[in-house]
Amino acid sequence: MKAASIAELRKSLIRFDQGDLLEACLRLARFKKDNKELLTYLLFLSQDEPRFISGLCEEIDEQFLLTPNAQKKTLRRIIRWMEKWLRFSGVKETEIEVRLHFCHALRSSDTPFRRNRVMTNMYEGQLKKIGKAVSKLHEDARSEYQAELGALGGSMV
Repeated sequence: MKAASIAELRKSLIRFDQGDLLEACLRLARFKKDNKELLTYLLFLSQDEPRFISGLCEEIDEQFLLTPNAQKKTLRRIIRWMEKWLRFSGVKETEIEVRLHFCHALRSSDTPFRRNRVMTNMYEGQLKKIGKAVSKLHEDARSEYQAELGALGGSMV
């Protein structure tokens, strides 16, 4: 069975009344953890983006504190978690802030990531993603982020 396209889903959802739409959302939340997390973001966190950013940054700090000498597997787990929540937001400034915080946290942790090529590539991959996101911002908003990215050793894409 093939899933419907987004356009088809949109047309169908327009015809739903409020009660049916509520039931469909709750059913979606029951089926998969990601759906529940997305619904949590949309209902509770999307209205206060600065609080959302600080929550993500606190969680990143906590993960680095729990594993002071992070290994490749730990970094991958943190990045995967971070990517998921950033995908929920979709706000470029949020993405930049959280990725910058991750890079700062990695550099200030006891993790010797420069000695391991895979970990260095993960770090540089985050810098590239930051550069790409910064390049999509308005010119006035870029300068602050460009300076911080330069301090981390990254360049614009």
